[in-house]
Amino acid sequence: MKRGIPDRWLDYKAVGKRLHGTRFIAFKVPLKQSLNRQLPCSDAFGPWELLDALNKENQELGLIIDLTFTTRYYKLEDVPDSLMFVKIFTAGHDVPSDDAILSFKRAVRRFLRDNAENDKLIGVHCTHGLNRTGYLICRYLIDVDGMDPKEAVELFNSSRGHAVERQNYLDDLRCGPKRSNEGMEESEQEPVRGLATHRASYTTSDSNGRDDRRPHFSGSRYHSRSFPPIETNHHPHRHHSHDGLLPTPPLLPPPMGAHFHPYRWMPPHPDSQWGRPPGSEERRSRYAPSEPERRSRYAPSEPERRSRYAPSEPERRSRYAPSEPERRSSPCLQADRWRAPPPLPRYSARWTNESNGYDRREEEWAGPNMRHHHTQTHRVETYNDY
Repeated sequence: MKRGIPDRWLDYKAVGKRLHGTRFIAFKVPLKQSLNRQLPCSDAFGPWELLDALNKENQELGLIIDLTFTTRYYKLEDVPDSLMFVKIFTAGHDVPSDDAILSFKRAVRRFLRDNAENDKLIGVHCTHGLNRTGYLICRYLIDVDGMDPKEAVELFNSSRGHAVERQNYLDDLRCGPKRSNEGMEESEQEPVRGLATHRASYTTSDSNGRDDRRPHFSGSRYHSRSFPPIETNHHPHRHHSHDGLLPTPPLLPPPMGAHFHPYRWMPPHPDSQWGRPPGSEERRSRYAPSEPERRSRYAPSEPERRSRYAPSEPERRSRYAPSEPERRSSPCLQADRWRAPPPLPRYSARWTNESNGYDRREEEWAGPNMRHHHTQTHRVETYNDY
């Protein structure tokens, strides 16, 4: 089964001819709308297409006998309410049982009795409308009407347009015993009327529909099921096309209370309708770091500032202490009177005029030879922590 369509279903004619001298007509199983939408329009066949085919032959259908062993192809809701319906579950491949044969005879006899004054037909179908259908129709003609088995099979084959394929069916019809008609006049099941009051139309919800099912508007390159033609005679600005290049009438109805022209330029949306998307402030507060976070992220820490800007102890000693030659040449230094410079003051980011600890009195012990080493007051750039 491909996409829900029965196997080899497309290989058989939809409807055969009425069996001459009887009320029987055979056809393949009609499909519900959802299955027919998977097929081209020319291959679709449902209960309503069945009525159309019989109307062309001036035939009227009154009863459908369904012999399939499933209900997935169509339901009572798909059958027109002008038809009566009987379901007889009949398994395929094997010769139908005596119970199935008797149920078929009872359904036919009841319909003929109730419709003796008209000429309505009895439609019979299985999946392909051939094997089970042909066997039960021929079995009725042989057992009830007394027709010759060979003549009954030939009549069915010529009317259906296809020959019965299963050899076990043919052998039972030609050589098998006749089935009893006892209890045939009794009613087994009440025929039910179809529930479809009108033919289903294709709507925008038919997502699997074919393009060739959609209505086409003359003079227009647009075609869609969702926009049927709209009459706009009441509109004062109805567009008229004389060269066939524009569709008439317009594809969309005019808005209520407005003078609308389907091909008039309209200004774009004003800029006031466009603005910053909602939640922008929330995004700023979510992703932008706070002031304390920025300070802690980018400002150097206390140890980092001290190690970056303050000279180390060996550096201070080498910077301010006299060198070894100076100590050897100075008698004061040789007398072990030299003292290390005092520690540096706290560092400040500002330039300061404070002395680093040396003053003019230090020059007294230096003597004239060392005066030039300490005549200038040293100043340093310091960094103070706030």
